[in-house]
Amino acid sequence: MAATTPFEPGDREGGGGGRRPPTLAVIGGNRAGEADLAAAEAVGREIALAGAALVCGGLGGIMEAACRGAAGAGGLTIGLLPGTDPAAANPAVRVAIPTGLGHFRNFLVVRAAAGVVALPGAAGTLSEAAMARTLEKPLVTLTGSPDGSPLAAVPGAVTAGSPAEAVALLLRHLGHTAPEPR
Repeated sequence: MAATTPFEPGDREGGGGGRRPPTLAVIGGNRAGEADLAAAEAVGREIALAGAALVCGGLGGIMEAACRGAAGAGGLTIGLLPGTDPAAANPAVRVAIPTGLGHFRNFLVVRAAAGVVALPGAAGTLSEAAMARTLEKPLVTLTGSPDGSPLAAVPGAVTAGSPAEAVALLLRHLGHTAPEPR
């Protein structure tokens, strides 16, 4: 892997300047196949092992799997929920924040993060990925088949080959010590 990252210089906003570990968003579908759920769980675990916090939409599918991975590794999980009931959060969310904003909470998920890991999903995931780039947040996709995923078409998105590489790319870019990809 090269010493530099493929992200734009403005993509460092929200990284904490090295003072504290960043918060990384994991975005993806509410419904997902087993391989994508396993990848999401591994991403969450990598985030926690790196000492970063995980923020997501707080519900099921990719979000729940990522939270389960992070929580299982002792990490902080934050769910920004679309509704007003904190009990709607998946069981692995440690901090549930009900926004009452519906899909508009997607903006808050991305805004709260220093960087974003995107796994397969539907229109909501694609909107979050596009918003990440609009806000100049570094975006790493983990799609399995980059040629067939609309996430890979988001300008400025970088595709990683593994959950460990996805997290390491973001952390290195943000100026935080990142474990070498496994």
